[in-house]
Amino acid sequence: MRTANRPDFLRRALADISRQTLTDASVVVVNDGGAADVVREVVAASAIADRTVVVDTVAPGGRCAAANAGIARLTSNYVVLHDDDDLWDPSFLARTAAHLDAHPEHAGVGVATEIVYEELRAGTWVEVSRVPFWRDLERLRLIDMMEKNRAVPISLLYRRALHEDVGPYDERLSAVEDWEFYLRALSRYDFGFIGGAPLAFWTQRPGARGAAGNSMFTLEEQHSHDDLQVRDRELRAWVSREGLGMPLYIADIQRRLSEEMRRGFDRQLEAMRAEIDAHQPLLSRLRKLRRRLRRER
Repeated sequence: MRTANRPDFLRRALADISRQTLTDASVVVVNDGGAADVVREVVAASAIADRTVVVDTVAPGGRCAAANAGIARLTSNYVVLHDDDDLWDPSFLARTAAHLDAHPEHAGVGVATEIVYEELRAGTWVEVSRVPFWRDLERLRLIDMMEKNRAVPISLLYRRALHEDVGPYDERLSAVEDWEFYLRALSRYDFGFIGGAPLAFWTQRPGARGAAGNSMFTLEEQHSHDDLQVRDRELRAWVSREGLGMPLYIADIQRRLSEEMRRGFDRQLEAMRAEIDAHQPLLSRLRKLRRRLRRER
């Protein structure tokens, strides 16, 4: 669990874990440069203090470094990143762990997820609405993930041994580290998926900034930058092995499609203009009639 100067969220997240029906999960709280004494006070007062350890970073190392620091302290078979502002259904750990126990061919398992919108009211963040995250999602596939991330950390339990094979979270990235890790994992292994009623809840506070902000909003530009960085890096790696032929061919197809779409829009616009021009005489007569009616009143 990554946290930094958000004691209220941390308190809520630890309480959330304490309500899990699977009760032998260990928790590593990574305090990423925040007030260490406050984090320890919150942990000590929680119902799961006896199975929670705190790791302090010397200075804020960022999302990836914090995730790697926490995973390095784990001895469990399975891993999940429970960010301090997200939530679970009480059966999340039991059902996802049971799935991986029953499906050794799956390196991880995702679940149906809801976005929970929150607003600050009287000093407390409260839920105001919910919407499905990727409605009708039935499976986590590499081909879909290459287009856009369809999982969030709170929704995915995976085998810790996966890091021994595909490596840690990429600390060169300030954002999209989860997506980049999923790409590496899905390029080698299958992931399972538990659909139906949502078991994970990704909280969002679009108007919040500072400590209460969500990274997808406060790091919006960084998300776009890192997304392109990952894609460009992988493209260059592919070109170094296979040459420029296929990417150039695909780029030409995209160019042709874009030009055809533009020509199609131009044709539609021209047809609309012609239709408007064809009705101009009628519109002119209607305007004259309206003026005449006004004078006669």
